[in-house]
Amino acid sequence: MIFELTTKMIPQGDQEQAIEKLVEGLNRGDKYQTLLGVTGSGKTFTIANVLQRVQRPALVISPNKTLVTQLFREFRGFFKNNKIELFISYYDYYQPEAYIPSKDMYIEKDAQINETIERMRISALKSVLTRNDTVVAASVSAIYASGNPDDFRGLNINLEVGNTITRKELTKRLVAIQYNRSEDIASAGVFHIKGDVFEIYPPYEEYGIRVYFFDNEIEKITTFDYVNRSKIEEFDKITIYPAKEFVTPEEKINRSLKAIEAELNMRVKEFEANGKLLEAQRLKQRTIYDIEMLSTMGYCSGIENYSRFFDGRNPGDPPFTLMNYFDKDYICIIDESHVAVPQLRAMYRGDYSRKKNLVEYGFRIPSAFDNRPLKFEEILKRMGQVIFVSATPGDFELDNSTQIVDQVIRPTGLVDPEVVVKPTENQVDDFIDEMEKVIDRKERALVTVLTKKTAEMMSTYLNEMGIKSEYLHSELDTIERAEVLKQLREGTIDVVVGVNLLREGLDLPEVSLVAIMDADKEGFLRSEITLIQTIGRAARNINGRVLLYADRITGSMERAITETNRRREKQILYNELNGITPESIRKPIYDNVFSEFISDNEKVEEAKDKYMGGIFALKESLETEDYAAILEEEMLRASSELRFEDAATLRDELYKAKRNIKKGDTK
Repeated sequence: MIFELTTKMIPQGDQEQAIEKLVEGLNRGDKYQTLLGVTGSGKTFTIANVLQRVQRPALVISPNKTLVTQLFREFRGFFKNNKIELFISYYDYYQPEAYIPSKDMYIEKDAQINETIERMRISALKSVLTRNDTVVAASVSAIYASGNPDDFRGLNINLEVGNTITRKELTKRLVAIQYNRSEDIASAGVFHIKGDVFEIYPPYEEYGIRVYFFDNEIEKITTFDYVNRSKIEEFDKITIYPAKEFVTPEEKINRSLKAIEAELNMRVKEFEANGKLLEAQRLKQRTIYDIEMLSTMGYCSGIENYSRFFDGRNPGDPPFTLMNYFDKDYICIIDESHVAVPQLRAMYRGDYSRKKNLVEYGFRIPSAFDNRPLKFEEILKRMGQVIFVSATPGDFELDNSTQIVDQVIRPTGLVDPEVVVKPTENQVDDFIDEMEKVIDRKERALVTVLTKKTAEMMSTYLNEMGIKSEYLHSELDTIERAEVLKQLREGTIDVVVGVNLLREGLDLPEVSLVAIMDADKEGFLRSEITLIQTIGRAARNINGRVLLYADRITGSMERAITETNRRREKQILYNELNGITPESIRKPIYDNVFSEFISDNEKVEEAKDKYMGGIFALKESLETEDYAAILEEEMLRASSELRFEDAATLRDELYKAKRNIKKGDTK
């Protein structure tokens, strides 16, 4: 199969020159390139054209699930005849295993797996191994363990008409790759037997497989529809892939049990030699129970902590990840790289610090450290050639890319919005005057403020003044946030007031006015990158305009305004030279883009609050350096998900921890 664009769109503006330059860079063997593409310039379409021209598979990493899902849908629209897969965390909510010594509190891992996403992950692994026309849209999950690709590939079951295999042997082999025998025909990853017919329900396909036997000979193989159970197609041969992401041959499990027991005995002796009898007893009891479960069931709770033994890795070796499933010639696209790169950098150190107490206090043997995300240098080594994509590239991209490819011309002819600086005195009243013009044009507006309380107060005041308003901040759950933005697009409300209006990753073409209150307060919410990204919210409407209310021009403001004006001048000149009349973007109003993948939003929000509280509780039990590492990881995670309120809280706590380190206070 080859990549084939299935769209009537053609490159416009400066998309063609961007495509040419990126393709030339890939053919030259450039390790790093950056596509500096403004909001609405068609960056995804440009990358799709690059992939069609070089005919190489790709891994697209984006910093949060919402953006990943959007990319998945966009690429699926561009490549309808190719394999476009989604690979994100399959947890609807996740509370990691932890221990807080000061309270003698053990927190067991608590997670809810979304079965739909789990099946999509398995489908992604299968596609990467079997087709060279695959694009995988992935979150940071791409750098976490995904099982040994050799095991996933080697445990396939190849069935062919005319071959001989006993039904007992086929049953045994299906069980070995995590299929369950069940009469529940609606479930994926099961099989059942009706006389001489096996019905198998692979989790990675939308159809079932029937295998007909005559004695021990395979007589016929067909696929069938799940619902009406009618035949779809007949095959001479077919391959059945594992039902789970992590599969391990029986001999590897048996070999691993001896290694686990050996490490357990050595660790118990260390504890006993140091007088830590409680820790020794605890570790022995917990690990022996896991060994017994593995030997009888082939599985145990927390099996991932023993992954090094199953993979045959040495202590400290990196785990197998999604990247290991690709051939060496794949291309890695880092979307929103100014957020994604810091996120990727932070994962390893925080994970190590979190496991430290579990190992030191006898809850896990030391090999648990090797169930980890990749270190940043390991990520770069496995990525091959990389294209960073961002409207605001970070220092790493700018310092390491052989070329920065500018893509600031929008196919619609839209130019970056005019940026106007106004004094903070009477800023709300001035904004109300501006809103009257917006409402007359039947357009919408966004306002960013610095605190949740201010957002609520301003929203209330605007409603009292006859302007339909809602506030948006982190205390609203996923469904509520999506509903507010939907109401804005539909015109039920005129303006949304928020502390940060970037986190949704949604396009709002109806918005023609963005107001940034107190723009001269430097920090997360008023940094150069955040200002440029927020200004871009008004770049999808022909009447786009941005108001910065400030009493002084900060460095961040000056750089953001200068960059916006640079782009604006280039866009206006292009339009004049080519006789282009700008048009506002028109997009259909969808339901919450991520609703089909979230099964219980309330639990997600509840788990997030519980987890944030757990982070700060670790201060009492960790060394200050380890506590700082966790804070940094979580701060960058929050920032990557555009939860700047949470990031600011974590940042302040991180500064305190770093000050204590400088003072020599390690606790």
